[in-house]
Amino acid sequence: MARTDSTGSTWRYRWVHRQNERRRREYRSADKAWRRRDDELRRLRTLAEQFRGSAAAGAGLPLELAPGEVVFWVLPAARLAEVRHNTVLPAPDLTVAPAAGSLRARRPDGIRVADAGMAVITNRRLVLLGGRGRRDWPYGRMTGLAHDPHAPVTLMQVLDRRRTSGVMLPADVAADFRFKLTLAFADAIEQRGAVLDQLDEAIAEHAQLKPFRPLIATPAQARHFASVPGGRRTVAVAAGIALLVPAALLDTDPADPAGAEVAVAATPAPASVAPPVALPAAQAKAPPAASQPRRGTPAPTPTPTPARERLCGAPTNPMGYDFCGGDRIRRPAVEVCDWFDCVPGFWAGRGHLVQCGDGSVSLTGGRPDACADHDGVRRTVWR
Repeated sequence: MARTDSTGSTWRYRWVHRQNERRRREYRSADKAWRRRDDELRRLRTLAEQFRGSAAAGAGLPLELAPGEVVFWVLPAARLAEVRHNTVLPAPDLTVAPAAGSLRARRPDGIRVADAGMAVITNRRLVLLGGRGRRDWPYGRMTGLAHDPHAPVTLMQVLDRRRTSGVMLPADVAADFRFKLTLAFADAIEQRGAVLDQLDEAIAEHAQLKPFRPLIATPAQARHFASVPGGRRTVAVAAGIALLVPAALLDTDPADPAGAEVAVAATPAPASVAPPVALPAAQAKAPPAASQPRRGTPAPTPTPTPARERLCGAPTNPMGYDFCGGDRIRRPAVEVCDWFDCVPGFWAGRGHLVQCGDGSVSLTGGRPDACADHDGVRRTVWR
């Protein structure tokens, strides 16, 4: 037997079931993505702290190490990449943020493969031991370094070599190679601490973006349009049709006599027109300031505001509400509780829209008791 509310209807419970299922799916997807990036950041932090080399690691390699030189990492599958045309690369930096997308395992345009062999990262240089010879990139003479954002290619420039060259690696190990090369370069300039601080800051910022577990929707939160098949979309389409049909009926052909008669018959008799009132000369000559632009100044052209690409952690919603910035929301849309987790008694609030510490949203922003029962105010919701 279907459960009913006080009105004897079951559509509220169907709405609650759909809302809770949608919220659970969105939370699980967001939580999975958050944990995956959190694990990656912490792995890089541990690697940066424990990344140490040794001279014994170079035993058996056809490479003579300089005094004090240690081997950090060896990659047996690497290719020598050379640029066909000279270019200027940016200066080496210590950016260690993990890449957001995957790399394509293909050779970019303008790059030719000149040799293949083994890549060795030491605390002094990057070396490629190829079949045709050896290629060195000493950190002390390196003037440019660039990682291709779409292909597993790293290009370098050094003082004693005119042509730009680098290494091309398998796509699945390119990210680790780039991170370890950055650590080796940081060691060479004694900036390992700066890399650790950067990773600590990235972990702290990412912790602030952890998604909240959604609140459970209740039948009392269901809106009346939820009982209509299709919900808000059906109501919007019906309203549009209701506005277009009268306009189409009134749009008659002026050449049609019948249409002209109908138009005349439907036109109400004009009311008595009051005689014009004479205005003072000052008012008659001075037009409204807003209706006449200043002489010599072109009228401003409104610039469309681009849609935000990010919501800064806010759930996806058709109203455009986010945590990035903008205008405070004192009269939220009626469907706000369909996309955000509203606190009990949400519509009784008097203030602007804020997110509480437990992830729910409240309409008590700007008041001393805002989110008093929900761990206080965390941040403002903006339009």
